[in-house]
Amino acid sequence: MVRLTCVAASLAVVPLLFACSAGAGDPDPEPSSPDLEEAAVTSEYWTPEPGTDWQWQLIGEVDTSIDVPVYDIDGFENDAAVVEELHERDVRVICYISVGAWEDFRPDADEFPEEVLGGPNGWPGERWLDIRAVDVLEPIMAERFDMCADKGFDAIEPDNVDGYANETGFDLTAEDQLVFNRMIANLAHERGLSIGLKNDLDQIPELVDDFDFAVNEQCAQYDECEALTPFIDAGKAVFHVEYELTTEEFCPVTVPLGLSSLLKNYDLDAWRETCPAAV
Repeated sequence: MVRLTCVAASLAVVPLLFACSAGAGDPDPEPSSPDLEEAAVTSEYWTPEPGTDWQWQLIGEVDTSIDVPVYDIDGFENDAAVVEELHERDVRVICYISVGAWEDFRPDADEFPEEVLGGPNGWPGERWLDIRAVDVLEPIMAERFDMCADKGFDAIEPDNVDGYANETGFDLTAEDQLVFNRMIANLAHERGLSIGLKNDLDQIPELVDDFDFAVNEQCAQYDECEALTPFIDAGKAVFHVEYELTTEEFCPVTVPLGLSSLLKNYDLDAWRETCPAAV
């Protein structure tokens, strides 16, 4: 559930996969940037730690000056230069892609057959997808993830992965969603990309092992933040935003839980407010 518009980038020099250990007698691995190597050593993919600061901007020219280790930006609207610029500052970059809803403004919109398009999801020009049509959607999403990889992104933020809990126009089940979400996670991992679970709180216990971090909207407003603790317990960041509460209202709840919390505008422009250091 988001709007978009930005600028991106490609960088093959940023290491995406991490060896857990070197075998006896193996040559020492090449040194790598400690700032880019904050991933959990037990994971094959970049796994940001709980409490990692971040910036989320999906509309407008990306403000690359914010001093944070992680950016989440629109994958279509940004070219490789933005990703490269951020990589030069040892910043990891997440590629926002809607996977569970069709957007009429995307360049590949015509690739989606009418039969997989459902009801509106509340945003102009967007409709839910029939996630049961894996044979149709998987190659389209694979091409989108290829785009993210080619531009040098480090990870995917797949949006609209909880259609089964919404009025989509299709009779979707929780099992349908699990199958689809795991397919999406596998597509990212096959390309060396990390991937986050977006919202879908009820399925976190089943999916926490398949995803490398979480992205959440408004868990404090709806008193749902405790549901995200499996990610924190697994040593995986929860990138969290609120839109309607003040930082004074939600930070005392989310910071002790280990969430990486921001106050943002609904259109997800560059503006952000972080939690006070004293919380």
